[in-house]
Amino acid sequence: MQVSMAKRFFVYILASRPNGTLYVGVTSRLVERVWEHRRKSSPGFTQRYGVDRLVYFEEHASAENALQREKQLKGWRRAWKIRLIESRNSEWRDLYDEIAQ
Repeated sequence: MQVSMAKRFFVYILASRPNGTLYVGVTSRLVERVWEHRRKSSPGFTQRYGVDRLVYFEEHASAENALQREKQLKGWRRAWKIRLIESRNSEWRDLYDEIAQ
């Protein structure tokens, strides 16, 4: 799966493991941002809980849309987020290698 290099914005979900701790974020640099989480280069939630597997992402044409969606997902119940992930990634594969090519 290739990610467009045009100015796009992404909402993404990281997990520590299948059905593990979840993190919802937004970025315009998906590959680089996930790499930063994987390297644990910034102290915080993802570093503390080992949340570094990209299990879901969606692309948006504007920062405003992406930020609205991030806020919406952060307000969702955990079960809803899990259903969203599993609707596209039932095996909880780490999608990083697919987007980093």
